[in-house]
Amino acid sequence: MAVKLLCITFARTSNTMYNDNITAMATTTVRRPASFRLRTDLLERLKRNAMREHRTLNNYVESVLLDFVYDEPNEVTKAAIEEAQSGRNRNKVYSDVQEMIDDILSEE
Repeated sequence: MAVKLLCITFARTSNTMYNDNITAMATTTVRRPASFRLRTDLLERLKRNAMREHRTLNNYVESVLLDFVYDEPNEVTKAAIEEAQSGRNRNKVYSDVQEMIDDILSEE
């Protein structure tokens, strides 16, 4: 069951100084608060992992979720996986890297 929350959006801007020149680099990351119910043992394990990596719980959980959500390969990688699984070019051996590159470029 999906639960929708009324959320307030926060933005963060950071300024960075290089040498004696002040260069303002505005980076905005929009974040919305969310509430989850987790098993106690899972929450404790997440806290321990975050502490081990010297990170906040929020930062650790966000990075784990980003790694999971954005772990899908791009189209070129998908095509290479499909080719490898199909067995095409299975026994092809190249004598050097340039030969391999030339072969790849000739297929395009």
